[in-house]
Amino acid sequence: MSPSLDLMEFIETQILPQYAEFDRAHNMEHVTRVIRRSMQLAATTGADPDMVYAIAAYHDIGMKGPRAVHHITGGRILASDVRLRRWFSNEQIRVMKEAVEDHRASASRAPRSIYGKIVAEADRDIDPEQVLRRTVQYGLDNYPELDKEQQWQRFCDHMEQKYSERGYIRLWIPGSPNEARLAELRTIIAAPAVLRQYFDKYYDAACGLNEK
Repeated sequence: MSPSLDLMEFIETQILPQYAEFDRAHNMEHVTRVIRRSMQLAATTGADPDMVYAIAAYHDIGMKGPRAVHHITGGRILASDVRLRRWFSNEQIRVMKEAVEDHRASASRAPRSIYGKIVAEADRDIDPEQVLRRTVQYGLDNYPELDKEQQWQRFCDHMEQKYSERGYIRLWIPGSPNEARLAELRTIIAAPAVLRQYFDKYYDAACGLNEK
């Protein structure tokens, strides 16, 4: 099933354009992918498509504030958006708020509902090249004072802390496509020379260094 057309129109005109203000790792391209992946997971889990669509659309809206608490801010923005009452009950809004709060990869506990698990899984977006490219872009956008070698060290630290075998990332839906993608990414992380090749490619591309 697809989301309601009037809900989609509201989201596409009133919510998604706000992502143009965010960094390249949390922009319109990112939220569009999270929505698409969330809807795919909704189809396999039987979750309500309207709720899943709205949760995915709001999941990073809190990036307009401090990144460290963007999941909390996003949940508060969703819950206080009275326009959503047109489509959702108070109980649905509560579940949706919690799902946005629970989507963050560094969360120490499992999401509280299937809706939180869906958006958390969709937000992982573990296409290895996408992850590597977005990590380089995030470093350039948020730490412009770092030179290339310092960006490389930040990149490696992030890969190790989040995506390696010892990293904090968790997958919540067994058998999802992310399992194989995460294994592929971990193979790259475990080979420093290969990891450096990816870093150089995306760093040079982002800085325009490979343009003729």
